[in-house]
Amino acid sequence: MTAVDVEIRRLGISDLDEIEQIERRAYAAPWSRTMFASELTKPTSICFGAFQDAAMVGYIINSRYPDAWHVMNLAVDPSHHNRGIARRLLQRLFDVTSDDAERGYTLEVRVSNLSAIHLYESLGFEERGLRRGYYTDNREDAMIMWKGAPSEVEW
Repeated sequence: MTAVDVEIRRLGISDLDEIEQIERRAYAAPWSRTMFASELTKPTSICFGAFQDAAMVGYIINSRYPDAWHVMNLAVDPSHHNRGIARRLLQRLFDVTSDDAERGYTLEVRVSNLSAIHLYESLGFEERGLRRGYYTDNREDAMIMWKGAPSEVEW
C-alpha cells in the first residue's frame, strides 16, 4: 500500500475504538480513552484519520493554542509504517490550517524516534528545546519541535 491508497477524513467520538486499537499497538504508554474523547470533542481541536477501505490505519490529534497548532498525538498502525501515512496526515493539517499558519506548529517527539524526527524535519520542523523525562513509561526526554514558530516565542 502507498499513502495514495488512504482516505483522510475528520474523526469523531464514533472512531474511539479504532483510535484506541492503533494507540495500544503503537505506543508503550498509550493515551487513555478519556484523553482522546476530550480532544475529539474540543472545539479547538482538529483530528483526522487515515483509512484504507473501511479500516483506520493512522490518526493525528491537533489542538489550537494561542501561539500554535499543537500536534498532540500522531500514530500509524505499525503494520502500515513507512508508507507516507504520517506525512499525509500532517499535510492535511497544514492544508486545513493554511489560513492560520502564522500561528505556527509544534510537537514533542522522543529523542530516540529518529524516523519521526527525520519526517518532521523534512516538513520544516526544527528542534527548539528539550523536555527532560517527559515520557512516563521510561522517563525519556522529548525534543520540542516547531514549524513556523512565532517570532515572539523566546527560547
